[in-house]
Amino acid sequence: MSRWKDTLDALMHERAAALFGYAYVLTGDADTAEDLLQDALVRTFRVNRRSGTVNEAHAYVKRAISTAFIDGHRRTEARPQRHAHDAGDFAGASATTPDHAPAADAHLDLHAAILTLPPRERACVVLRYLDDMPIAAVAAELGLADGSVKRYLSDGVARLRPLVSTLDFPTDSPDTVPVRTRGGTR
Repeated sequence: MSRWKDTLDALMHERAAALFGYAYVLTGDADTAEDLLQDALVRTFRVNRRSGTVNEAHAYVKRAISTAFIDGHRRTEARPQRHAHDAGDFAGASATTPDHAPAADAHLDLHAAILTLPPRERACVVLRYLDDMPIAAVAAELGLADGSVKRYLSDGVARLRPLVSTLDFPTDSPDTVPVRTRGGTR
């Protein structure tokens, strides 16, 4: 068996659940998350690239998931689909489901709120606050400048606060810098 196949097997054995979870948080739908993960795996391993570690492969696949999600959302907006996923349908599902625990309800509320964010804001918020990555790592993961990530995070958190009032996003992050405006800093 070739080395890339060994890496793929090890990646799926050790990290499949984490990669699927990441795709699920972005999409909000298990079937779409499976498709997104499958596309990312194909994009990553279709070329017979040099075999690396499981950590390198994990990073490649995670980046491919982010890129495919953002590109797919862009394509959907350019050419709307007849049965496009509506985040409002997901939010309404929690009202019909019996409340098993307050924590589960809070997770559903957070997930429904995250699904309302535009793709780049969603990806930045998920990587920064759910994966607990520093801003520089989020920027590297998504191929963005640090300032762009900070802006997406600021906009995303501003949209999430009214929707999920029980959640407090940290504001005194060590990698937060003052945002410059025309009149000075704010």
